[in-house]
Amino acid sequence: MSTYSEGDVFPDFSMETPDGGTKTKADLAGRKAVIFFYPKDNTPGCTTEAKDFSALKPDFEKAGTALLGVSKDSPKKHQNFIAKHDLTVDLATDAEENGLSDELGVWGEKKNYGRTYMGMIRSTYLLGEDGTILRVWPKVRVKGHAEEVLEAARSA
Repeated sequence: MSTYSEGDVFPDFSMETPDGGTKTKADLAGRKAVIFFYPKDNTPGCTTEAKDFSALKPDFEKAGTALLGVSKDSPKKHQNFIAKHDLTVDLATDAEENGLSDELGVWGEKKNYGRTYMGMIRSTYLLGEDGTILRVWPKVRVKGHAEEVLEAARSA
């Protein structure tokens, strides 16, 4: 469960992008931003989520909102994921230990088919122009999620 909630200032971060650059909190300053954390590139739910956000990217831009998808996958895996699915949403890698997902509490213990393991807990944050958290969606269900986030961004 997230250790940050609505009204908190989103923590600073610097993460590698698929093109070898970096994405920081400062890059998002001055506009709203959606940061969505997902478990793994090229898995069914994660692919659907990234494609949904990509399809709605023009609408998010009209709402003055940047999009950033984050997983622990390598920049090379992100490149393949983007190319395979024609994604337009920005992605970043949070692979370092004690990175942003650890600080937020979205990297944690998961259970699936009786097996317990560490993994990314699908979560989304809507940030205001000043970097404060306007809304948090913990333990996201993919179907309809991007549309729900867009409506929140439009009304924020």
